[in-house]
Amino acid sequence: MQQPRHPGTALPYLVLGCGILALSLSAMFVRWAAAPGPITGFYRLAFASLILLPLVLVRTLRRPMGINRSNILYPLLGGLFSAFDLGIWSASLAFTTAANATIIGNTAPLWVALASILFFGQRFSRDFWFGLALALAGAALVVGADFLQHPRLGIGDLMALTASFFYAGFYLVTERGRVTIDALPYTWLVALFAGAGLFLINLALGNPFVGYPRQTWVVFFSAALVSQVIGYFALTYSLGHLPASVVSPTMIGQPVMTTLLAIPLLGEIPGPLQAVGGVIALAGIFVVNRAHSRATRHLAMVTPELGAAPAANDDGVESDIQRDGSGVVK
Repeated sequence: MQQPRHPGTALPYLVLGCGILALSLSAMFVRWAAAPGPITGFYRLAFASLILLPLVLVRTLRRPMGINRSNILYPLLGGLFSAFDLGIWSASLAFTTAANATIIGNTAPLWVALASILFFGQRFSRDFWFGLALALAGAALVVGADFLQHPRLGIGDLMALTASFFYAGFYLVTERGRVTIDALPYTWLVALFAGAGLFLINLALGNPFVGYPRQTWVVFFSAALVSQVIGYFALTYSLGHLPASVVSPTMIGQPVMTTLLAIPLLGEIPGPLQAVGGVIALAGIFVVNRAHSRATRHLAMVTPELGAAPAANDDGVESDIQRDGSGVVK
């Protein structure tokens, strides 16, 4: 089992906050692009790979990426999980409402927690489960008034549920891959593999790759720069310093931020129920992170002799930061 990490600063949380803001614009880009959802996802990944390539080459000249046969599987799986997540979720919007798809897609933190218990032997405190329930309930109120009124599962909802499993898989493999691979090359490899996966998915769906207006290509590039390069780099960086069981519930703040951004960008004014849901979701995120902080302090007290496991820390220096699962009871 991986040794716990104890973040020494607030930097991972600040980076994660920037990632939430960048990823919150994803829905706007899909709305603005005059193209099928899987095509928008493909070009978002393809352009992101090209944007990151010079940075990765410069970094590689300074020191090797540290990719080998034992760890290449993590970005490969992370990319494939991302491809299926983006492809299936965006396709589900043709069969269900955006509210339904968003709520069901945001059940990923629950699958992360359950997988951590079943496969990695982690146990979580009551505070963690309470915070997770609050965050999910708040997200449901923010984006799911329609789903709450008509809670029926159809083919589109089942597709969104399937996408949430792949999203959870991305969190879990990235948490482990970031132990030995820095954030920049990991983000690039994920975009590369995910882009290849979405290329095949679009071929299977028969979606056209060309013939879009100039404005749509601008949206493709903007989505790549903001949502993929900035958003996924921030997410990948955070997963190198915080457990997936903390990062994934915190990402529930994404639909809350999307709702706020929709006011000036799309002219969509949230109702009182959505405002209450936002407060509840943020409260749940706070409880989850507090549970993580308490578990970290408790582990440091009961195992003061525990050495830190070296990990890739994005500046070429082995870190003394250790990893633990949010609210883990040892």
